[in-house]
Amino acid sequence: MAAGAEAPDSWYLALLGFAEHFRTSSPPKIRLCVHCLQAVFQFKPPQRVEARTHLQLGSVLYHHTKNSELARTHLEKAWFISQQVAQFEDVKFEAASLLSELYCQQNLVDSAKPLLRKAIQISQQTPYWHCRLLFQLAVRHTHTPHTHTHSHSLAHSHHSHTHTIVETWQGNPIQKESLRVFFLVLQVTHYLDAGQVKSVKPCLKQLQQCIQTISTLHDDEILPSNSADLFHWLPKEHMCVLVYLVTVMHSMQAGYLEKAQKYTDKALMQLEKLKMLDCSPILSSFQVILLEHIIMCRLVTGHKATALQEISQVCQLCQQSPRLFSNHAAQLHTLLGLYCISVNCMDNAEAQFTTALRLTSHQELWAFIVTNLASVYIREGNRHQELYNLLERINPDHNFPVSSHCLRAAAFYIRGLLSFFQGRYNEAKRFLRETLKMSNAEDLNRLTACSLVLLGHIFFVLGNHRESNNMVVPAMQLASKIPDMSVQLWSSALLKDLNEACGNTMEAHEAAQMHQNFSQQLLQDHIAACSLPEHNLISWTEGPPPVQIQAQNGPTTSLATLSHTHTHTLSHTGRGPFTCRFRSCIVQILT
Repeated sequence: MAAGAEAPDSWYLALLGFAEHFRTSSPPKIRLCVHCLQAVFQFKPPQRVEARTHLQLGSVLYHHTKNSELARTHLEKAWFISQQVAQFEDVKFEAASLLSELYCQQNLVDSAKPLLRKAIQISQQTPYWHCRLLFQLAVRHTHTPHTHTHSHSLAHSHHSHTHTIVETWQGNPIQKESLRVFFLVLQVTHYLDAGQVKSVKPCLKQLQQCIQTISTLHDDEILPSNSADLFHWLPKEHMCVLVYLVTVMHSMQAGYLEKAQKYTDKALMQLEKLKMLDCSPILSSFQVILLEHIIMCRLVTGHKATALQEISQVCQLCQQSPRLFSNHAAQLHTLLGLYCISVNCMDNAEAQFTTALRLTSHQELWAFIVTNLASVYIREGNRHQELYNLLERINPDHNFPVSSHCLRAAAFYIRGLLSFFQGRYNEAKRFLRETLKMSNAEDLNRLTACSLVLLGHIFFVLGNHRESNNMVVPAMQLASKIPDMSVQLWSSALLKDLNEACGNTMEAHEAAQMHQNFSQQLLQDHIAACSLPEHNLISWTEGPPPVQIQAQNGPTTSLATLSHTHTHTLSHTGRGPFTCRFRSCIVQILT
């Protein structure tokens, strides 16, 4: 102690050295490391040493122990003391960053946000920390739990707040636009995750304009004097792909499938160029997520053979990266389950969905899989107990497990479909009107088309031909616009029967001809898909993806879907989970 008083640096360095030695031992000796750091306080060190030691203790306890309360106490002291010390940015802002993380882990988001706002306010002159803390605040806003009623207005107010911070920040133009893209991507994926494809449109438009601005700016226009000012969350070229990607997500959820195809093609072309020069793992993640979305589009538009080849492509990408496979295994089996429904392999569909459920802990994806598995049980017609067990867990009227508008609307549709098959038509109408109300509110075109055609079918069965026609005609128009082959097939069959019943011979003949054309396209694509070597993937339910035989020179891309469409239309009616997993992936990779 006496020696320590004469040469404080040496005792401090000795204790730090011991602490680091214990921390990096194999296995780490965290208790001894903590003892060494705590011993520093016995020497009544100056404020700088005291604050840094509290930060080190808080960090060790947070990362290596379950004692989050003690970690929090040390981090709060580090944050408090460091604000009183001049030129102490690294300790001050690291303490704020780590403390806000810990608050969120303890569900104290309301404590994290003011802390981050204060840190952002005083970090204007430290660009690296300023950017990093801004990102953390944005992520906190996207993770705030919302009720169905208030999610839109809350998300809007959160966005306005972070937007204001970026606007008032005096950074260079490229950094400023780059930050704006980050916030807008989080904002857009927040809406898409909640199944709100209409509410997201203004944000998406801003994001698309923002990326155009960035592409006109040159990196060498403003070279900052401080290397930390070069902080970029994502290279400019990667941002362009990212904006294409969220545009594809939106187009798919809203049911603009040709637009989704157009932007997928652009994004994949850009990705191919980038991958020649850059082996960044995020590019493969982008590629897999794009493929996941376009595969679902193909199954709706009746290009099953192409969808199957793209599923095989995802398998190949996952074979090259265990990390990719572990992040996307559940989605891959879900896509195979949807493909199995489209080719009427119900046993395989059930096995794929069951595998996917086993592999995911993600709530939205879980609800999405359960919804589609319920559709399989409805089609099989003899799985009553399993079906009721599933439906109890996704009851849209009571404690629905996720906040996705789209998935809840799909759950009402499933109930309506089941009631229809059970002959409980009034109950079916109630459920389907709920779906229509929800899908119209957020422009969920595909769910709207599915609900209209099923309501049309119910009115036809009840003998109300005029009301049936009022449902089926707009269903057909909407299905042609999407285009949704299964709803077109179903609507044309209903139109034929309706016109025959009303004595409209000419119109009945036209509808019959339409139905025949759709059926032919359906059959051709069905045969093409089932004859591909990749069709064997439907039997894969264990372990990593099997090494696949390469696809032949592409099947004919005829439009098709399966018969018995009145139930096939269930496939992937809710799309939120893929978006949500994507958002989690972005948050994990980029912050």
